[in-house]
Amino acid sequence: MLSALNQFDTWLFLALNGAWPALDSAMWWVSKPLFWTPLYLAMVWACKPLLGTWRQRLVVGVCLGMCVTGTDVVSARVLKPNVARLRPSHEPALVDQIHLVEERPGEWYRGGKYSFVSSHAANHMGVAVLFGGLLGGAWGWGLLAWALLIGFSRIHLGVHYPGDVLGGFVVGWGIGALALTVACRWSGVLAPSNLDRRG
Repeated sequence: MLSALNQFDTWLFLALNGAWPALDSAMWWVSKPLFWTPLYLAMVWACKPLLGTWRQRLVVGVCLGMCVTGTDVVSARVLKPNVARLRPSHEPALVDQIHLVEERPGEWYRGGKYSFVSSHAANHMGVAVLFGGLLGGAWGWGLLAWALLIGFSRIHLGVHYPGDVLGGFVVGWGIGALALTVACRWSGVLAPSNLDRRG
């Protein structure tokens, strides 16, 4: 069963990886967290009307820290070293089939050694669930699309299989939902009156 899933994951990876070489530069920047700094600032600004007290701001700040730290620890420090699945960029069997992006002249971007799960996917899906839940509406859908785009960029760059990205999304969704639940319970940000006012 695992062998069949791995074969399908590899087949899907090869179908998606570098399917659109013209997107190399765009996917490189999409995959860079600092590129999204304006979005992070916009999320914080959009939350201001919901966070009227210092207690609410503190609780949401702690939940954000819990979300980012939790997704990073579970993905990078627990799952990757224990599952020990080689990234496609480090897989000898794929060396002649994979599409990689040049990081520097003569150097190809390969990422770290292990791939399951994608930390990028976990981190960004966690933040998307937390802030999407807090802000609701178009923000929720927009942040979900943002996380999906970042996940796809990891496949395009050749450093993750689709299964790695999907696993990262599951980790991120779970931890983000937990952080959102704590934020709702302890800050009252999503009290029924707020939900009614937002429609």
